Amino acid sequence: MNILAAAFRHTLFALSVCVSGLCSAAGQATPGTQWQGAAFEGDAAGLARLAAAGAQAVRVYRQTDAWVLDEAQRLGLKVVMGLWLEHPRHGFSYDDEQAVQAQERAILEFVRHHRGHPALLAWGIGNEIETAVENPLPLWREVDRLAAAIKRIDPVHPTLMVVADTGMDAFRSLADCCPNVDLLGINVYAGAVFDLPRRLRDAGIGKPVVITELGPLGQWQAGRKPWGAPVEPTSSEKARFFTEALGYLARQPQIRGVFPFLWGAKQEQTETWHGLLLADGSGTAMSDALVSFWGRPVERPAPVVRGIGIAADAFAPGAEISAGIDAVNADGTALETEWKILAEATDLRKGGDHESPPARIATRILHADAASVRLLAPAEPGAYRLFITARDRHGKAATANLPFLVR
Repeated sequence: MNILAAAFRHTLFALSVCVSGLCSAAGQATPGTQWQGAAFEGDAAGLARLAAAGAQAVRVYRQTDAWVLDEAQRLGLKVVMGLWLEHPRHGFSYDDEQAVQAQERAILEFVRHHRGHPALLAWGIGNEIETAVENPLPLWREVDRLAAAIKRIDPVHPTLMVVADTGMDAFRSLADCCPNVDLLGINVYAGAVFDLPRRLRDAGIGKPVVITELGPLGQWQAGRKPWGAPVEPTSSEKARFFTEALGYLARQPQIRGVFPFLWGAKQEQTETWHGLLLADGSGTAMSDALVSFWGRPVERPAPVVRGIGIAADAFAPGAEISAGIDAVNADGTALETEWKILAEATDLRKGGDHESPPARIATRILHADAASVRLLAPAEPGAYRLFITARDRHGKAATANLPFLVR
């Protein structure tokens, strides 16, 4: 009976995958059959833009995103529906049996309510709950136990757990800890993506993998100025990463889906580091890279940043600062550039937790045009960034920033 039940679950899982266009004889993804979409935080207009860009699926993080299911159905998208699990670093104790049971009851009720939704693709159970935990294995076993309970209620849609890419020790622990998890979701950034298949193989992970967050160089990986400020890549550098990484991952049979991070905008170290769009919804070279990969024509490509520079790393209070950007528009038309100074962010959190944006600093601009600026340094000593946004006449934008010190 157990063998028959396991076979039945496997058949249902295979059917769920086939419905999503991911069938192959070996049960692995083949080129062109991966789930292609983006991790999403935003509103209905942003979701509609994602669908228009050519995405087939969307990943959301928590039960409060359930509205996305109806909108996605209307737009022809499928949804990896996030089931948020509380994190120990936020004070939740998985040794508190009553709290764990209450969390489970709420999640299972949510699953019962939404399991029949036609836009549902998979259940995404948790997101990096192991962050800042010395031994993550008990937490992952809790995810597996919850996955088993979800499968009893909904055997049709696959279960997916989401972890950060923190190295080989974690991968080896994941290799056989979670038999009720159908798909392993990994949040991976920068060059680590290009040796991920080898690392999965070396760790003994054979189950299908979904890249639940794909991002360029993160602030925790970036080079730093002497005072500790991480150096953010330009929008063009990020776009090149997405083009190369998406093409590479499309050729990897173990990778079942790829969700670049983040279709929207968010404050995390800076206001531009991780958003594929700007806060006002402006498209960028990063969003263009996704549109192109998804097979849609890119109308009016975003401006390209060829270089940026600032006269020095440190200035006296009130001293003149000169900086510049070499940016061009695809059609050769003129760009308009915004220059602004923000204080270096100090509300820095782990795991993508909400961060408060730093203050914008009023400054006297002596001269500004599309390529260069001369302005006065802030009067107060401290760490700052000069943010540069170059826009074309259609609203597409290129972004860069330059950290500097006042002392």
